Amino acid sequence: MMPTITAPAPFQELLRLLGSDAPRPGAPESDPSVPLWRLRAGAPMTHEGMPADFIQVVRSGSFKCQRVAEDGYEQVLSFAGPGDVLGFDGLCRGHYPTSAVALEDSTVFALPLRELDRLRQQHPALDRGLQQALSRQLARAGEVAEMMAAVAAEVRLARFLVWLSGCMAARGQSPRRLHLRMSRRDIASLLGVAHETVSRSFTALAELGLLRVDNRDVEILDLDGLRQCTRSTRGFLDSAGRAPARPERLAA
Repeated sequence: MMPTITAPAPFQELLRLLGSDAPRPGAPESDPSVPLWRLRAGAPMTHEGMPADFIQVVRSGSFKCQRVAEDGYEQVLSFAGPGDVLGFDGLCRGHYPTSAVALEDSTVFALPLRELDRLRQQHPALDRGLQQALSRQLARAGEVAEMMAAVAAEVRLARFLVWLSGCMAARGQSPRRLHLRMSRRDIASLLGVAHETVSRSFTALAELGLLRVDNRDVEILDLDGLRQCTRSTRGFLDSAGRAPARPERLAA
C-alpha cells in the first residue's frame, strides 16, 4: 500500500517541527508547497533498494527502519517519531538502504530531493532545521550503539527504556508513561536479543519495582533506579538468575 497524498501542510509547521526559527516578522515570504503523505499502520513508506526521490520528515505517528538479510530476517535499525528525518541516507547512493514501515497511522512531510538544494538556499530556516534534526539523529545512533554494548539483556532493555523516555520528554510527552508502538519482536531485533529474552527482561525489571507493564503500556515507577541499571554492562541478576534486592541508588 503506497502513501496517500493529502493537501499540503503549512511550511511554517514543518519549520516548527524541525525546531527551526520561523522567518522574522515583516520578512518577505514565498512559502513552498510541501506534500503531506498519510500512511496506515503497517504500511511501508519506502522499500530497501528503491530510488531515493524524497526525504521525509515525520509529522505524526512513528516508524521502524529495517533491513532484510539474505535469509529473510528483518533487522530493525532504529525507530523514528515526530521531527525525525527519514530517507536522507539514500542521498549518497541514489537508493534507500533501508525500509521504513509505519508503526501506527502516521503523516510525513515529503521533500523532493531534486528540489532540496534550492529549498535549503531559499529558506535558511529549513536548512538549519534539517541540520539540527540530522545532528539529533546522529546522537541517537550513538545511543543505540551504547545499548548494544551491554552484555546483559536486562541492561540493554533498561537503556532502551531510558532512551525512549528521553525521546518522549523531548516531544513534550510523559517520560514515565510509555505506550510502546513497536512490538516486543521489534525491540528484540533492535537490541540483538531473542523475542523471549525481551519478555523475561521486562519481567525482571518489573520484579525489581522499576516498571509496571501491561502489554504495550509501560509505567516507569523508578526512573532513577532504571538509570542506575543502565550503568552496568554485565547486568544485575545473580548467578542463579534471580533478581536480587532492589539496587541501592548511587549517591547524588
